[in-house]
Amino acid sequence: MIQHTVALKLKYAKGSPEEKEFLSAAAKLAFIPGVQNFQSLRQISKKNDFDFGLSMEFDNMVAYEGYNTHPDHTRFVTTYWAKYVEKFLELDYESIL
Repeated sequence: MIQHTVALKLKYAKGSPEEKEFLSAAAKLAFIPGVQNFQSLRQISKKNDFDFGLSMEFDNMVAYEGYNTHPDHTRFVTTYWAKYVEKFLELDYESIL
């Protein structure tokens, strides 16, 4: 099992139309084949300045690579991610147990 997570901060104000548009577009990633347990999360810790998190799981590396190259994902990256995200931290985990 692979868990793909991203913490991110948007360039736009909280509650802005752009924030809503980005989160709506991100939610559609859940429908890409191979994506499991998709979550869109609001960050609440005061220990960092990220605003949101996205988390999803994949059965294996083949499914994860399929997601990364899927046209819907690459379109999301060019249409929304590159334009709306100020900074991010991507963490990908593989279960060791």
